Amino acid sequence: MRVLVTGGAGFIGSHVVEALAAHGHEPLVYDVRDDPGADVRDPDAVARALTGVDAVCHQAAKVGLGDGVRDAAAYVSRNDLGTAVLLAAMADHGIRHLVLAGSMVVYGEGRYTCPRHGDVRPGPRTVADLDAGRFEPRCPHCAAALEPALIGEDAPADPRNVYATTKLAQEHLAAAWARSTGGTAVSLRYHNVYGPRMPRDTPYAGVASFFRSALARGEAPRVYEDGRQRRDFVHVRDVAAANLAALEADTAPGALTAYNTGSGDPHTVGEMARALAAAHGGPEPVVTGEYRLGDVRHITADSARLRADLGWKPTVDFEAGMRSFARDELRAP
Repeated sequence: MRVLVTGGAGFIGSHVVEALAAHGHEPLVYDVRDDPGADVRDPDAVARALTGVDAVCHQAAKVGLGDGVRDAAAYVSRNDLGTAVLLAAMADHGIRHLVLAGSMVVYGEGRYTCPRHGDVRPGPRTVADLDAGRFEPRCPHCAAALEPALIGEDAPADPRNVYATTKLAQEHLAAAWARSTGGTAVSLRYHNVYGPRMPRDTPYAGVASFFRSALARGEAPRVYEDGRQRRDFVHVRDVAAANLAALEADTAPGALTAYNTGSGDPHTVGEMARALAAAHGGPEPVVTGEYRLGDVRHITADSARLRADLGWKPTVDFEAGMRSFARDELRAP
């Protein structure tokens, strides 16, 4: 199968390219890192790139929490306009298979249970609470302490920042394309991806890259809040394998299917920082109490649907992954 991989020279995209080639497919890289003219917002360039293509893995995106709403136009342009241009060209070319790089950020906060009210959806954390170091969401009905749990794909979307909003819009665009064309669309909702070729020294990378970049400079990783935020850290090679499985799956046409793509093994941000620092040989992380408005407290994946439907399972466990990542090569931002 000839597969166009947008963002194929990037962190995750480059691993997707390798996985496709290793399994007999013909990946074609479309990325502004390789060619400044390879912009997903350029209809003519996209149309040329799609000639003879059977499927698309759409990895190209502007990522990260960003700068409040000041860079909202850039996020919408790259993520949503770019996706719309790509989907329109796919429709014109009769290409009916799409795998989209989705994200856990569409959920906002993860799943929580209250001892009295069961599953609840806490609202955004307030500046006053964050300033006072009250990081844990409370039950919106009785203010009781909540227990975080794994979140499934049927949870309602509740994006809490600009980037998250654009990732949800990408899914809606892909779903509209699938309904209109009878195509198959899969959104892999990545959780915290880490591994070789992560970008270094950039505010738009994930927390694993922040810590790894600090360690490479001989600095202590700076852990926000109290370090007890729960995340699902999944290795990039496992994410690439999920893309391959989604591409080869017999997915129902005319709709978008979303899959959480995580390890299923939650760890706190503090645990990750300590494991990475220990594997690197120090220095020890520092818990700062600082926060970023728009961050969520806990978000961990229930990836049972991906395992059941596509036969995928992660192969890199947390401890081995951190040992490897402590020495992995990072790429320039």
